[in-house]
Amino acid sequence: MPIKIPNELPATHTLESENIFVITENRAMTQDIRPLQILVLNLMPTKIETETQLARLLGNTPLQVEVEFMHTATHKSKNISEEHLFTFYKTFDEIRHRKFDGMIITGAPVEQMEFEEVTYWEELCEIMEWTKTNVHSTFHICWGAQAGLYYHYGIKKYPLEKKLFGIYPHTKDYERSILLRGFDDVFMVPQSRHTTIKREDVEAVPELRIIASSEEAGIYAVSTKYGRQIFITGHSEYDSTTLKSEYIRDKNAGKPIEIPKNYFPDDDETKEPMNTWRSHANLLYSNWLNYFVYQTTPYDIGSIK
Repeated sequence: MPIKIPNELPATHTLESENIFVITENRAMTQDIRPLQILVLNLMPTKIETETQLARLLGNTPLQVEVEFMHTATHKSKNISEEHLFTFYKTFDEIRHRKFDGMIITGAPVEQMEFEEVTYWEELCEIMEWTKTNVHSTFHICWGAQAGLYYHYGIKKYPLEKKLFGIYPHTKDYERSILLRGFDDVFMVPQSRHTTIKREDVEAVPELRIIASSEEAGIYAVSTKYGRQIFITGHSEYDSTTLKSEYIRDKNAGKPIEIPKNYFPDDDETKEPMNTWRSHANLLYSNWLNYFVYQTTPYDIGSIK
């Protein structure tokens, strides 16, 4: 089944070249089925890249998915044109009256700031509160996961001695989790962050369950009992070269950055990295869409509560 995205979204041509089944708004209007309504709050500065990464994963399932993008009104993005935001994005005020089957809250490059210091924190809190009644399942990524755990459960983030940067092996903490159905015993996940959460803080919250973690990278996946809120600390959606781009950017800027771990062959940055996490990224998103959205969301989307 296809993923439905706005007409002329830049990701369309990339996805079609990869044989991802894309359907634009005009064509979808002629089909008499109810697609899943997925809202993406894109807080990443590289918005077009993130749009493409998420659309690629959401479009690789048997389900028809209709994706809409939202940006914060209280923060002006410096890396994307106003025209792009106006054409493809909505603000919270434009969608607050609606219901959604699923929502993704992305990461953001603000993790070294206190949550309350982030310019759009109050708006984000309002959005996260709104998800409790207007979204069937919310999927938080990286800083979005830390922000969600802090807002909903008071779980703090802590600075790391150095940036966690690379591809790390992870294992299941909860073997019966359908979120990780089909996963290998050990699976790789991209990580790129300066902060972490503590296991004991999560375990102290009865409503939460740790699904997967890494000895080196810490907690990876946390979920409420029925998956209404899911928190993913890594970047499974990353492309093969995303960490390379981040590494070169920081290196050229003179920032203290080490070569990404388990990424370049022989740790040689002149060699092209190999993608060792793509299959698990696809499983993660297809499992979320199938088991936590499609299988349990009401057919009458207005009855979500």
